[in-house]
Amino acid sequence: QVQLVESGGGLVQPGGSLRLSCAASGGIFGLYDMSWHRQVPGQQRELVARITRGSATDYADSVKGRFTISRDNTKNTVYLQMDSLKFEETAVYYCNAYFTSRLTFWGQGTQVTVSS
Repeated sequence: QVQLVESGGGLVQPGGSLRLSCAASGGIFGLYDMSWHRQVPGQQRELVARITRGSATDYADSVKGRFTISRDNTKNTVYLQMDSLKFEETAVYYCNAYFTSRLTFWGQGTQVTVSS
């Protein structure tokens, strides 16, 4: 069982930046593909960025060039650097650890609010 704890959310103005962190425990962090997702109430959860166990990355088209995902296997932590944030990116951001379809885990989420 893997436990994931997100942090770093908060209130930011449009055009501002935030850095989210997701600390993992209870598993072998380096074996998991890690990803960030976000969800607005009433809408489906969407993939924002992913980093594989080999550190390959991919991003949703809407965040390419503005968001950066990274991982530190020595700290069992994955990060999401978010720059040039937009109003419409207000959401709860969730961290996910994926090994197989039966071994996938979610954090509790952290709220990001983009508002002036």
